[in-house]
Amino acid sequence: MNIMFFLTPKSDVTYVYDSDTMRQALEKMEKHHFGTVPVINEKTGIYVGTLTEGDLLWDIKKHDNLTLKKAENRPLTSVRRIRDYLPVDIEADIEDLVHMASAQNFVPVTDDSGAFIGIITRASVISYLKEQLDLVSMST
Repeated sequence: MNIMFFLTPKSDVTYVYDSDTMRQALEKMEKHHFGTVPVINEKTGIYVGTLTEGDLLWDIKKHDNLTLKKAENRPLTSVRRIRDYLPVDIEADIEDLVHMASAQNFVPVTDDSGAFIGIITRASVISYLKEQLDLVSMST
């Protein structure tokens, strides 16, 4: 099965650019109610990694005098990311996708050049697997 079936395209995904500021990231994550978002290079479209609320909180803790106003000038590139979600190539097979989704809430999907094209959520993979189990159960 082609993993494109599960893809939420970039145009429907909340993400941040690596050129954004800490405040821009905080506001975007708050607005969309996400604790984790993909980070994309603004110029190339390449998937850079994953930003989490935890990454931001640890950075705020390290800079105890950081205000929201000061966060306007703090680039995301200065925020240490603890763990980046590993991407899959658009040509990946379903087994690779299931393996990745078991370890992350979403799986970033990239093209051959590493450009971000969207995500596949763990929930969509689990729903598909449940449907497959139901089909097997019905046939036995």
